[in-house]
Amino acid sequence: MVQLIVGKKGKGKTKCLLDRVNSEVKEALGSVVYLDKSTKHMYELNNKVRLIDVPDFMVDNADEFIGFVSGIISQDHDLQQMYLDSFLKIASLEGQDITTTIERLEKLSDKFDVDFVLSVSMDEHELPEGVRDKVHVAL
Repeated sequence: MVQLIVGKKGKGKTKCLLDRVNSEVKEALGSVVYLDKSTKHMYELNNKVRLIDVPDFMVDNADEFIGFVSGIISQDHDLQQMYLDSFLKIASLEGQDITTTIERLEKLSDKFDVDFVLSVSMDEHELPEGVRDKVHVAL
């Protein structure tokens, strides 16, 4: 499953994502990973959540991002959930169509039983038609 938390910059998407990951990790039976553009939120995350600072790994485009996510999944057979903050930035998709990347995450989710929750800095009406059904929270 892929779920989106959408809204313009400064609307509270990260707080919503942090609240969600911290409540979900208490019930999670497997591993939980949080991908972000920095380690700024390290102390706001439950210590059971693995924080990965994506820019450290030189991900330069959406294909490399999918490969990066696939690598994380391949190394942790207990992975249950991935939270992706600042999705457009960490996936190098700012100003681009996100449909294909979301579809690829959905395929990974189905194949490996990993849930993805993404914060996307766009208003719901700005999203491509093909991903609007994945909006979980619109701020």
